Amino acid sequence: MFRSIRKKRNEISTDEAKELLRSSRRGILAVNGDDGYPYAIPINYLYDEDAHKIVFHGAKAGYKVDCLKVCDKVCFTVYGNERIQEESWAPFLQSTVVFGRCHLVENQEATMMLIKKFAMKYYPDEKLVDEAVASSGRAVQMFEIEIEHMSGKEVQER
Repeated sequence: MFRSIRKKRNEISTDEAKELLRSSRRGILAVNGDDGYPYAIPINYLYDEDAHKIVFHGAKAGYKVDCLKVCDKVCFTVYGNERIQEESWAPFLQSTVVFGRCHLVENQEATMMLIKKFAMKYYPDEKLVDEAVASSGRAVQMFEIEIEHMSGKEVQER
């Protein structure tokens, strides 16, 4: 169902692809937009390896939400780990691409737990997380991408 990486020499291991998901702070979420146009936006996210999901937050209304109501199929991409080898001027870059289905987390208790887990990735300490969750946690909507396929590669940008 999902295509494999065409240039096998560029493919990175699943563990490397997961590590890039764990370590990156932002990714690009692509949804099916109006009139067949894709809609891709940068988002903060949390990779929950145990649940095999990507979690992110969003508003309760807007274009992204409207798109997800029509079609739950998404693509999520992160890239990074840029490095330059001594013998070449052009950098090497890794990327991980995830395909899956995205849905709103409906259960309020699960939502509050995910908000805290998500915030711990971005805030410097738990006290600040607890304060933020207490003041605005109820207004946040959480989404989960159930990962159906993941691949990663490393290419030289030249």
